[in-house]
Amino acid sequence: MKYENQKIIKFDNDQNFEYEDFYISKSNDHIFSLLEKWPKWSKNFLNISGEAFSGKTHLVDIFLKKFKGIKIVANHLSNRNLEDIKLYQNVILENLNKNVNEELLYTLCNIIDQDNKYLIVTSRKPIVNIKFKLNDLNSRAKNFLLQKIEKPDDEMIYALILKNLSDRQILIDKKLISFILKRIDRSYSKIYEFIYKIDELSLKKKKSIDLRIIKEVLGE
Repeated sequence: MKYENQKIIKFDNDQNFEYEDFYISKSNDHIFSLLEKWPKWSKNFLNISGEAFSGKTHLVDIFLKKFKGIKIVANHLSNRNLEDIKLYQNVILENLNKNVNEELLYTLCNIIDQDNKYLIVTSRKPIVNIKFKLNDLNSRAKNFLLQKIEKPDDEMIYALILKNLSDRQILIDKKLISFILKRIDRSYSKIYEFIYKIDELSLKKKKSIDLRIIKEVLGE
């Protein structure tokens, strides 16, 4: 597999992204393609789910950069937000969970529907699996297009490790990344935990990463 051919979306340096590049692989390509087709969707409601660090925020930021809109953190949803969205065609509601104000969320869905706007909700688990107290909201959840970011494949893991270590000016032999691929958990959070620990050890030891250090971080 030629990881060096990984497709990359480059951003300008003044963009506020956690990581400079967004990587497309089999785990997220279906969602990226759907966002690119806006507004030719079968529904005006879209839910993007995926574990922490899986790239949900990056995806919606790419969307907003191209198509414009407003982004609201779900747990901060307020009556003021319901006024603000009148100016926008696209509304992003980030990090939805059961702690959201359900009455306001239901009102938001009604506004989106009535005004023919578009709502993209990000969450760790699919919105239909969030058990709301408000039955009408549970019914609304069934009207969303459901798109899930799958666990990272080898291409994604390789790209994330190589890019993030390079950003930290940590040199690593690409053969060692292949060694890591066979042993690391297929989890975005575990990948970033690994990167963080390698960064710490590299700073502490003031040396390039070798097989012994990698095994130490992996717990071998």
